[in-house]
Amino acid sequence: MALKVQVRRVYDPPGPGDGTRVLVDRLWPRGLTKAKAELDEWCKQVAPSPELRKWYGHDPSRFEEFARRYHIELEQPERSEALAHLLELALHGTVTLLTATKQPEISGAEVLAGILRH
Repeated sequence: MALKVQVRRVYDPPGPGDGTRVLVDRLWPRGLTKAKAELDEWCKQVAPSPELRKWYGHDPSRFEEFARRYHIELEQPERSEALAHLLELALHGTVTLLTATKQPEISGAEVLAGILRH
């Protein structure tokens, strides 16, 4: 059974098919109020470590290695529990993973979505 998990920018207005909206960044998005974000949850425990995020720097040429390293980080207890929580949400309906990055298709949220879909 394929789960409906999508990735969007947190700055974009919510869509009718978003389902449960979960911010998966460690840091709160700049210039965005909690009310305007229209989140259901903020799951910062699942975000990549600050060290990995800084190393990656959203450099497209590093995305594959970033994803590999992030998969390893997701095996750590706190992150694996957070990932299990996201999976539980996805088993009950559409989940939209939100990120502040300008390129969500090469973000940690996209890595998470790929894991949850499979």
